Amino acid sequence: MHRILVCDDDRDIVSAVKIYLSAEGYEVIGCADGKEALDILSKRDLHLVLMDIMMPGMDGINALAEIRKSHNIPVIFLTAKGEDGDKVSGLNAGADDYVTKPFNPVELTARVKAQLRRYMSLGGAKPSSGVITTGGIVLNDFSKTVTVDGEPVTLTPTEFDILKLLMKNPGVVFSSSKIYSEVWNDKPIGAENTIAVHIRHIREKVEINPAEPRYLKVVWGQGYKIEGGGKA
Repeated sequence: MHRILVCDDDRDIVSAVKIYLSAEGYEVIGCADGKEALDILSKRDLHLVLMDIMMPGMDGINALAEIRKSHNIPVIFLTAKGEDGDKVSGLNAGADDYVTKPFNPVELTARVKAQLRRYMSLGGAKPSSGVITTGGIVLNDFSKTVTVDGEPVTLTPTEFDILKLLMKNPGVVFSSSKIYSEVWNDKPIGAENTIAVHIRHIREKVEINPAEPRYLKVVWGQGYKIEGGGKA
């Protein structure tokens, strides 16, 4: 059974999410601030975290920064409607996705399922393809690992899937909407900012100089592509 942590200082939201996700067969643990979330994570084996950004004590951004020091489990932020700055801040901090409050239970459940599928596939599910190489980047879809010039790099499940999509289609330009649709298997609402942040994170991990990328290129006004390692 997958175990999910819901962290929000609004008890009603925690209770509602527990009802929705428990009905899907998940074990759900609730807490009210970032410090409590970190304490639970240190003691329990969790598979996904749903976390509010604005909380008393330790907020979601700082809590996620601590989580990412030792865990790559999916984190979905719960953000207030219209707070685009919170969404971008969450993605910059390393979140995999976000859901806007008040949320639709069907959408919330679908996003949780999508992130869990991606995360569990990194744990040894049989992949559909093997090793993909682009220049010095080697992506192994069997072991779910990536190396750059022989050195291992750590990607979140979402980053891994975006990189795999691009590496499987070298030279093909993917719009933000197309990447979102392929990776999230969902409608690309607000895709541009979301993908831009994830692409920046991938560049920081696989490029020697992210400002002058050898591999992951922007095609202005069109999208992103990956190439074999020539000059930017």
